[in-house]
Amino acid sequence: MSAFTPVELVAHNSQWAAIAAAEIDRLIESLGPDLRAVYHIGSTSIAGISAKPIVDLLGLVSLIEKFDNQRPDVEKLGYEWRGEYGLPGCRFCTLANASGRKTFHLHVYSQSSPEIERHLAFRDYLRARPDLAALYEQLKRRCRDAHPNDSDAYTDCKKEWIRAVEAEAIAWRRRVWRSCHE
Repeated sequence: MSAFTPVELVAHNSQWAAIAAAEIDRLIESLGPDLRAVYHIGSTSIAGISAKPIVDLLGLVSLIEKFDNQRPDVEKLGYEWRGEYGLPGCRFCTLANASGRKTFHLHVYSQSSPEIERHLAFRDYLRARPDLAALYEQLKRRCRDAHPNDSDAYTDCKKEWIRAVEAEAIAWRRRVWRSCHE
């Protein structure tokens, strides 16, 4: 994201899950078996809350260095390769529609990255806790209203709350996993 980019939040679109699923299928079909899994993450993956109309996807690969070799294949799919983009260990790519509006963010990590658990735990925790999802939506609206034309400031505005909830979410996810495997 860059400063002075307007922050647009829209009502939840019930089609986001299907849109994500279709793009996930396209990525897996095109990029082959080293793309171990792709998940729909971010606010568009949480029913009922408003979001920026950009679908976030989380890709897992065996080794990020091997994924680097697939850059031409990713770009053939229309994605712009942005490298780490300030996200250590990540390969960040964006896909825009014909009018140049971003429609997808693809975050790719090695399957051993701790970032995977963080993203999935946050998503799953908010899905399981509609009360927290509603609080998150309220925070997003306050941050958008405070920083309507500065997406970096909007992101920074949410950061502290997200980090606190991510810690809760990871602990929750580990408890759920242990209880299912005892």
